Amino acid sequence: MNEKVLNDFLENKSSLCMKNDNISDILFQEYGVNRGLRDLNGKGVLTGLTRISDIVSFKNVDGSRVPCDGELWYRGYPIESLISGLDGEFGFEKTAYLLLFGEMPDEKELSEFKSCLGFLRNLPPDFTRDVIMKAPTKDIMNSMTRSILTLSSYDKSTNSGKLEDTIEQCLSLIAVFPMLAVYGYHAYNHYENYDSMYIHHPKPELSAAENFLYMLRPDGSYTQLEARVLDVALMLHMEHGGGNNSTFTTRVVTSSGSDTYSTIAAAMSSLKGPKHGGANIKVMEMMQDIRTHVSDCTDKDEIRDYLGKILDKEAFDRKGLIYGIGHAVYSISDPRERVLKGYVEKLAAAKGKENDLMLYQYVEELAPELIAEKRRMFKGVSPNVDFYSGFVYDMLGIPTELYTPLFAIARVVGWSAHRIEELIGTSKIIRPAYMSVMEKNDLCKS
Repeated sequence: MNEKVLNDFLENKSSLCMKNDNISDILFQEYGVNRGLRDLNGKGVLTGLTRISDIVSFKNVDGSRVPCDGELWYRGYPIESLISGLDGEFGFEKTAYLLLFGEMPDEKELSEFKSCLGFLRNLPPDFTRDVIMKAPTKDIMNSMTRSILTLSSYDKSTNSGKLEDTIEQCLSLIAVFPMLAVYGYHAYNHYENYDSMYIHHPKPELSAAENFLYMLRPDGSYTQLEARVLDVALMLHMEHGGGNNSTFTTRVVTSSGSDTYSTIAAAMSSLKGPKHGGANIKVMEMMQDIRTHVSDCTDKDEIRDYLGKILDKEAFDRKGLIYGIGHAVYSISDPRERVLKGYVEKLAAAKGKENDLMLYQYVEELAPELIAEKRRMFKGVSPNVDFYSGFVYDMLGIPTELYTPLFAIARVVGWSAHRIEELIGTSKIIRPAYMSVMEKNDLCKS
């Protein structure tokens, strides 16, 4: 067989798969099957219980569900209060403790937890050289996933099943995720882009946000404002209910009895999907497209006209979407976006990016009006956290290859909390039902 024969075979079999694996929407409706575990109104099918977090987008008023400003709760605390109560300290570690163990740490417990993460923030000898740099790739999520699975071979307790070992494995991954991401990027940037190579070892006394910026930048420098904005962004992305794809993946794989490394690798594979973890990159690409095609980015009418073309599938990627506007759950507002926006304004002022911020604010104002007008939507739409997060990372000088890995650096805390809760809360494997609608044949009668 040569390459042409192989390609012809694959093209032919692709057509065969399209013919035999396509199930119409009519059958899903006929049998009452909720495609994507969502009903016709987009509400998720209830598949589990959790004490870790909660998302609120509706209130019951006189027996009716009424949209409200979105709320995000971590272990009984609203995210706004967790961030506003930081009082000048970094919040990633404190919030991670809360999500993992269910209680707010006192000063001594938080100090011990930070020391634990600092102690675990190291990789096996020669791991960076032999694993991360061995096969550099632009796909940092794949690089990290490979590293996660390889780390299991250094752990004698990988399959012990003991809760203490699971907690240690989760803490270890939380600690090293920034290293896996940054070192993976540096390897790619050096070997593929021919840029300078530098590896900064993390400092145990620094927070996750500080260490990320320290390891990423050639001179290791950063301002307190930069580190605090990144710290807040990590807190906002740390957890978002049990119903998102990667967290559900975590619980499904955990329920099978699989080990921590395999479970988190599976969650990584879910998050890297563009429908889940890459929305802020699409926002950045869209905003650059607007700058290219709008002659005056202070002219609201011109911006409105171009956004209309995007919705009409005449501009940008021609998919008819204004990225970063709207959310599957929130309608009136995304609490994460509300919090992040205030920090965006501070960072934009410090970086001299007020004009860029103005463009974002115009799109934020105009897009919901246009969507309601052109889509005849009665459900409100508002900016989600991805609308501004890419802008934040850009102002921090973070390359786009690290946008989704940054999401993972935060979300591994939520995954770990859900893994622990799944291990403790149930011994049943998650096994959904599928109804067969195949046509049956009898070879003996053919």
